[in-house]
Amino acid sequence: MDKDVAVEHTVVALERVQRAAMNLRGVIYKTPLLQNHWLSQTYGADIYLKREDLQIVRSYKIRGAYHKISTLPASQAGQEMVCASAGNHAQGVAYACQLLGIKGYIFMPANTPAQKVSKVRLFGKEMVEVVLTGSTFDEAYAAAKGFCDSQDAVFVHPFDDMAIVEGQATVGLEVLQDAHFAIDYCFVPIGGGGLASGLASVFKQLSPKTKVVGVQPMGAPSMYTSIREDRRQALESIESFVDGAAVKCPGELTFELCRELLDDIVLVPEGQVCVDLLKMYNEEGIVLEPAGTLTVSALQVYADKIAGKSVVCVISGSNNDITRMEDIKERAMQHQGLKHYFMVTFNQKPGALRTFVNQVLHPEDDIIHFQYIKKNNKEKGPVFIGVEVKQPHDVENIKRRMQEEGFAYEYLNGKQDFLNLLV
Repeated sequence: MDKDVAVEHTVVALERVQRAAMNLRGVIYKTPLLQNHWLSQTYGADIYLKREDLQIVRSYKIRGAYHKISTLPASQAGQEMVCASAGNHAQGVAYACQLLGIKGYIFMPANTPAQKVSKVRLFGKEMVEVVLTGSTFDEAYAAAKGFCDSQDAVFVHPFDDMAIVEGQATVGLEVLQDAHFAIDYCFVPIGGGGLASGLASVFKQLSPKTKVVGVQPMGAPSMYTSIREDRRQALESIESFVDGAAVKCPGELTFELCRELLDDIVLVPEGQVCVDLLKMYNEEGIVLEPAGTLTVSALQVYADKIAGKSVVCVISGSNNDITRMEDIKERAMQHQGLKHYFMVTFNQKPGALRTFVNQVLHPEDDIIHFQYIKKNNKEKGPVFIGVEVKQPHDVENIKRRMQEEGFAYEYLNGKQDFLNLLV
């Protein structure tokens, strides 16, 4: 850690955050803090959304990126910028490079949604070059670091940098400036921890009674795991669906800050994120990406604690690709217990299919997928079947009736890697 920017008493100095806010004037939007009546009614609380999805690059990432690049020392003036990102940090760096007239190279995972890639090019214009490589943030990060070292360029880290943290901390400063009420809970998303570190620092100094709760996806619990083990560590593998928060290892700086400052970290299932993403769109007309929905999903975990309280959720990231919606709907229905998949072995005797349809399934159950995977011989043939039910408990009746009618089966829900090959 740079001794010049060492964490004082394990908190980011408020005057540094205030300087960052001054530096960002005229560059970013001061996004609104708005009460959401639907969520408030649902949870019996006063729930406010800090709408960083309305930021100029649709996420808070521009704050840290611009503050970092615009305050580089004179010795680094004229050098090229390099970053690695799943999308939102990339857009922030690209826009900062374009505003400051600096050449930038943006490394992104090859599976980054096309909408995010096109937005990076839009914000960076002729000043940035996009390099698609690897399948995760960590692989793109390794490639970016190698390129940076070979070109003697400046690496703009997405979270583990004090200037980045100071820029992201301005979100917390704005929340407290606009909240003319005492905030009981503030939920903040965590990927690498830059936003959570900065926001928690501000709250602990200006609103110490507020409980600051970090939120990570269940498939990428890097900060959660590190804090529980009381040591920073990398996960062997992660689920990359919530791509904006899919980080294998938290930053050295951000781990220290989050460990000391956060009151709690909760994990939310990717399926629940999908459910809430669709609800926010259908009920409120708010378009979010999975990472931008994390704090909304955390409300369910904290439902008993937040009743009657004043709550702020930072929602950030509306860079969603419309082509992902079918996958999001699919995951949401599986999580709600409304869509189920089986590999069923049919004995090839007359009427087996009729028995399955009439005796195993209920009249309201819908077959949404039916596919012979292979033909072993004349006697048996495994079939991949997808069924949509009306109520979650209906699947138990289907399983019971398959056993009673002599159908051997394997239940496939939860085996996402396998289902991705078939659905």
